[in-house]
Amino acid sequence: MIYGYCRVSTSHQHEENQHFVIENFAKNNNMTIDVWIEEKISSSKKLKDRKLGSLLKQLKHGDVLITTEISRLGRSLFEVMGILQYCLEQECQVWTLKENFRLGADIQSKVLAFAFGLSAELSKQLLQERVRESLARLKASGKKLGRPVGAHSKTLKLSRNKRRIYNLITQGLSKNEIARVMGVHKTTLYKYLNSCDLF
Repeated sequence: MIYGYCRVSTSHQHEENQHFVIENFAKNNNMTIDVWIEEKISSSKKLKDRKLGSLLKQLKHGDVLITTEISRLGRSLFEVMGILQYCLEQECQVWTLKENFRLGADIQSKVLAFAFGLSAELSKQLLQERVRESLARLKASGKKLGRPVGAHSKTLKLSRNKRRIYNLITQGLSKNEIARVMGVHKTTLYKYLNSCDLF
């Protein structure tokens, strides 16, 4: 199967230009585009939320994915590398027309795949090391690490002070004032009052 992939970032742009370039290339090379995938979506969106993500799952050995330029596949270098590596593993090809790039089953592509994999692994290790260093620095400066106190514990605090909240209400304090007294956000107090029976 030969797939033509066109993507524009906004509704103000048109994918017809990309469609024309790919179609013209296919015609000049006696090829037929079997399936067109066209979408209006930013490349910053997660791959699984894009039609390209679904297309990648369909690719099989020998399939060819043609797009006008490599930036149509993704915004970040590592995302594009991940896509190309996946295609290599599936033994399908990616052709970009602007850069005249051909990723296939030849030895150069396999060397490129090794470079992609090594680069991704090094990036992952460097990121983990930076995270470890940052956490150690924060810990050394006396910063408390771990998850912040969540809404659940705040609700628990309110339920333990049910009698006090009742007294504050009967004294005529507003809900905003009671939230300040209890040290919680007013939304947390509202949700608690709606879920319990004080009166």
